[in-house]
Amino acid sequence: MDSVLIVSNTNTTLGIISDMLNVGTFSRITTTQNCAEARRDLIDNTFDLIIIDSPLPDELGDDFALYASEQTDAGIILIVNSNILADISENVEDAGVFVLPKPVSPEFFYQAVKLLVASRRRVMSLEDENQKLQKKIEEIRLVDRAKCVLIQYLNMTEPQAHRYIEKQAMDLRQSRLVTAENILKTYEN
Repeated sequence: MDSVLIVSNTNTTLGIISDMLNVGTFSRITTTQNCAEARRDLIDNTFDLIIIDSPLPDELGDDFALYASEQTDAGIILIVNSNILADISENVEDAGVFVLPKPVSPEFFYQAVKLLVASRRRVMSLEDENQKLQKKIEEIRLVDRAKCVLIQYLNMTEPQAHRYIEKQAMDLRQSRLVTAENILKTYEN
């Protein structure tokens, strides 16, 4: 993680949060003072962490937190007054937004950031694994379709079609996926 967006309407809070984050592993810290600017920043940049200090001049901050959770894969922390913590938390927790009460001690804030960073890394790792599995499933589907085409047009058995695809891939030094795609291009057009 290296990029953070801080949304707060007071310069002192922006400074305090920036100082707490500079100790960590963040190299790019962007600050804005309202949600409209923050929305523009989300269009132009990607962020690993978004910290929202509520309330803001143009909205409370929970709507922006929900918007950010839909538009990005960033970790999101929303800091709210303790008297509305339960209501706001109920509203945004399903979107994966961490809600912290004001005032936040530096130790508690630091632990929340660390927890969010760790959970985000875990989610990103699972998403990468999911993408790899999706590609593998797609490859299996294409190879199976190519086998069906060989069975249909060349009257091969399933083991013969499997062996043919494996041998073609090996002989032509290409993946089974490319071999299957070539078979499908040949017989399905």
